[in-house]
Amino acid sequence: MVLMEKLQALADIHLGPVQLGNIFSALLALVVCLAAGRFLRAALYRGLDRAKKLDPTLRGFVQSAVRILLWVLTAIIVADALGLSTSSLVAVVSVIGLALSLSIQNVMANVFSGITLLVTKPFEAGDYVDISGKVGTVKKVGLFYTVLDTFENMRVSVPNADVTAAAVVNYSAEEVRRLDLTFSASYDAPTETVRAALLEAAEQDSRVLADPAPLAAIRSFGASAVDYALRVWCRQEDYWDVRFRLNELVRDSFARHGVQMTYEHLNVHIQ
Repeated sequence: MVLMEKLQALADIHLGPVQLGNIFSALLALVVCLAAGRFLRAALYRGLDRAKKLDPTLRGFVQSAVRILLWVLTAIIVADALGLSTSSLVAVVSVIGLALSLSIQNVMANVFSGITLLVTKPFEAGDYVDISGKVGTVKKVGLFYTVLDTFENMRVSVPNADVTAAAVVNYSAEEVRRLDLTFSASYDAPTETVRAALLEAAEQDSRVLADPAPLAAIRSFGASAVDYALRVWCRQEDYWDVRFRLNELVRDSFARHGVQMTYEHLNVHIQ
């Protein structure tokens, strides 16, 4: 009984505004919080490691966010164990969080947009995309920016908030891609001759797929020429090579079939 009274008296000793007994309680709470936090982080890391398709950037962000949250909760629990007013601490944390959110709202918009892109995956690194007129190959998708490499060997960084708000065209999403080309021929050239020349040119490139079959037809009638459409299908990675090669093959094929490739001109008749 005497021992209990002495321990109680020891616990009632004040070190400033804090009782000595509360310090022991706070130390015990700190040890428990650290052990629980370590267990929770280990469980989270194991879960993230099982998610093989989860982007490393997103994994790092989640780990950092959880670590900060656990430390804030630990500080509040320890402060409560010390007998301090946690309501004021929570209020301070809330005010700081509000101030930070207002000052870095654009940054946070990019962060959450980056998380959205990493989770939904409208495109991946290596895809050829068009993001509101910004065309290029995706280099990487970060938490703040989506980085594109253009054909001109320029690197473009697009804020993630702009990416999620834009209409994104992913040219690499499908293995096969359609290619449409337009060629002008003289009104004097028979339609079947022009069509045969166009289809012959398409057959000369082995990268042009036989199914769907190539199509050649009149597109429109111009002031000085008839416009013909040549529509073929090819594999996505062959698109640009086939496009450039067909221009050469059609020119040679027109020459063999005697089809004149016309240009804009004006005939003036003087009476």
